[in-house]
Amino acid sequence: MERSKAYIPPIISEADLKMFEKGSMGVRVGFGERLAVVVVDMTRAFVEDRFPLGCSRTGEPCAAAIRRLLDAARPLNVPIFYTRAEPWILPTLAGRWLDKGTNTEPDAAMSKPEAHEIVEVLRPRTTEIVIVKQKPSAFFGTPFAAMLTYHSIDTLIVTGMVTSGCVRATVIDAFSHNFRVMVPIECVADRGDVSHQVNLFDMDMKYADVMHLQEVLAHLATLEPQQSQLTAHAPA
Repeated sequence: MERSKAYIPPIISEADLKMFEKGSMGVRVGFGERLAVVVVDMTRAFVEDRFPLGCSRTGEPCAAAIRRLLDAARPLNVPIFYTRAEPWILPTLAGRWLDKGTNTEPDAAMSKPEAHEIVEVLRPRTTEIVIVKQKPSAFFGTPFAAMLTYHSIDTLIVTGMVTSGCVRATVIDAFSHNFRVMVPIECVADRGDVSHQVNLFDMDMKYADVMHLQEVLAHLATLEPQQSQLTAHAPA
């Protein structure tokens, strides 16, 4: 394990850390040749306290950090993808979410379209794709993997909320699709500090390179713009 680079929060005991070291975990994977960014569920429902699942304390700084990343990635023609949900009108669409109370629908606030709007500071551009999903991962039941293949992506920078839920699910599925996965620490957030720290540590040990945003920005600063495939085309 490269301790100087690994994300090891104080909550991780030496005994636990030795078990990960025993398995030679936490090795850096590094960036590949073609990058994409996914912004997971940075909607009002998660970022704003007025919604039952919202946490402004962590969501607002996360949104500001993601904006810094987007400002650096967009001039390089890095594809940007977003995910969000929609209000459920039938139990079939909700599935097992309601069993655990993790989405609190049908809550009056959550059932309004504004709950699922991406926050203003991160408003997608017309050339950036917004994927509507029903489950935690950006990949599950969506064309996301096919879109990344279209762009010849080999490295996915995963951002958004929440670290222990939809971010982690997206990271694991990206890993399972054999993408290199990067997680900028400042660009992900959770409602709980413990779950945030533990999941970042676990992802860094097994599925992704967890690093500070500045390290990602430094890498982007070394790149030339990618060949753009982002021009909007009118239907034939």
